[in-house]
Amino acid sequence: MYSYRKERPKIFTEEGQLDFLKVRDEAKKLLKYSGAFKQDKLLNDLDLMTGDGWTIIAYVDRLVELNEIREITFNVAGQDRVFVGVKW
Repeated sequence: MYSYRKERPKIFTEEGQLDFLKVRDEAKKLLKYSGAFKQDKLLNDLDLMTGDGWTIIAYVDRLVELNEIREITFNVAGQDRVFVGVKW
């Protein structure tokens, strides 16, 4: 089962930071294009070479934690989560 607390430290490895920046840049691109994005669209558009599925989801949760994006859906499957920008 996914646990952000467990996955969060992986974000701060060198590889994790590189992938996190890819996720952030892709999120920024999708928000500029449409104003919102589904988590599965974001992750499917990326070509991440490292990290497992849980770590990749943690990158999105880190963007929420940094107040870069916010989730507008609740109690939905992970792939159906929808996000909008906060700062962009």
